Amino acid sequence: MQTSKQQLLLMMAFLMPFSFSIWMVLLNNFAIEAAQFSGREIGMLQSLREIPGFLAFTAIYVLLILKEQTFALISLLVLAIGITLTGFFPSVYGLYFTTVLMSVGFHYFETVNQSLTLQWIPKADTPAFMGKALAVKGAAAVLAYSLLWILLEYSHFQYVSLYAMFGGLTILAVMFIAWRFPHYPAEHEQHKRLILRQRYWLFYTLVFLSGARRQIFVVFAGFLMVEKFHYSVSDIALLYLVNQVLNILFARKIGRLIGRIGERKTLIIEYCGLILVFSGYAVVNQAEWAAALYIVDHLFFAMAIAVKSYFQKIADPADIASSAGVSFTINHIAAVVLPALLGMVWLYSNDLVFWIGAGIAVASLVFALMVPRHPGPQCETIQLIKQRKIA
Repeated sequence: MQTSKQQLLLMMAFLMPFSFSIWMVLLNNFAIEAAQFSGREIGMLQSLREIPGFLAFTAIYVLLILKEQTFALISLLVLAIGITLTGFFPSVYGLYFTTVLMSVGFHYFETVNQSLTLQWIPKADTPAFMGKALAVKGAAAVLAYSLLWILLEYSHFQYVSLYAMFGGLTILAVMFIAWRFPHYPAEHEQHKRLILRQRYWLFYTLVFLSGARRQIFVVFAGFLMVEKFHYSVSDIALLYLVNQVLNILFARKIGRLIGRIGERKTLIIEYCGLILVFSGYAVVNQAEWAAALYIVDHLFFAMAIAVKSYFQKIADPADIASSAGVSFTINHIAAVVLPALLGMVWLYSNDLVFWIGAGIAVASLVFALMVPRHPGPQCETIQLIKQRKIA
């Protein structure tokens, strides 16, 4: 049976993709049709979008003033406001502005939401709960995509109306949640300063590489569909819809699988799969095969739960809030620079962008082999275990 804390986490998990999914699915078509974006501008926009993620470590300073639960709701509200305003600014700089505003809310919410989840959910239940949260996110996205498809196919709504509608509904829902749920006191007092610990180095490395890979997928896989294969908004919405249906069907099972086989095996499977997927993007010439790769790619990324549950097992409970902000910053170091740089590479060669992604997946696999079968405090990496045995 779900506790009220879990209900709150799941309701927030539902709201974020309900609005953000609309922003994502409309972005490439809106950018190309309304703002005349090329690969250069879309790369710059995505780099700007990731700056708030790079600055996510500042969340720990906001927590000197706000409680984490309050901060999460305010961040969700800022996300919704940014999405609501997007359609009103159909220009390069207008889209840059609304994207950064939306991104501030998105990245602070994701930072604090991760922290609350790792604090509120028992370690043994975390992979399964995160899988359930992914399924809830998938259901929210399915609802959003379905509504979007109906509105586009039968009512011919304009971009401005679509952004305002879904953003506005999210604003109302956040206000309801703030009224509905009480404030829950922290079980472990969190450090209110930045914390970087040497024993977490493998976690930091996996997070950094994950951020680099994720940006190539988020920025350029979708852009490939529109620019190379001429997917319409309805086509993209349908593709996203299939992805989220698979999330609903398999995310909870993936969470349980991680709990059963462990983080090490899960990450090895994920990274081997992503090497093949990124290589496939580099050589694909048919729209149907590109769509299949996109779906498989999205499914593999669900296994990223394993990195978070690995950290929960090795971390001091008081480090979680600070480390959540630090990890998001590390995740976005590459994300701030990579889209703009690869946007320039894109103009020269689409294929090379995805070969770079395959190379990053290979590096991720190498570091995943250092994750212990049973991680915990004083058992953070296989390398350290061997050193202690020799000593």
